[in-house]
Amino acid sequence: MKTSENSLGERRHLLLFGGSASAFILAYFGARALLELYPMATWLRIAVVLFPILPFGLLLLTIIRGIRQMDELERRIQLEALAVAFPLTLLLLMILGLLELAVKLKPEDWSYRHLWPFMFIFYLVGLMTAKRRYE
Repeated sequence: MKTSENSLGERRHLLLFGGSASAFILAYFGARALLELYPMATWLRIAVVLFPILPFGLLLLTIIRGIRQMDELERRIQLEALAVAFPLTLLLLMILGLLELAVKLKPEDWSYRHLWPFMFIFYLVGLMTAKRRYE
């Protein structure tokens, strides 16, 4: 009986995670499209920019709840993944900041909105490294 309750809880968590991640992604790209396609008053542009914060908050709560349900080994793996991703992200930002002082970077290639995929990639690298270590 305990196993079916656990699997039901895991399925519920995955649905919540998928839904909140989808809501955030839709809100982000929706805000980006609105900002790029439609002229608006400054206050309305700021409201559009702030809108994705709500679904991101839900996503963050879902992630935290999921981590709290993990065993110690899974928590350690996640911590090591973040311990790799955070310094790599910091390094990327510092190098790009210095590079911007040295040469002119094209904003259409190296603006902040182009950097978030690197953060996700760094996390995946850390996750694969940690999982391989504990196999």
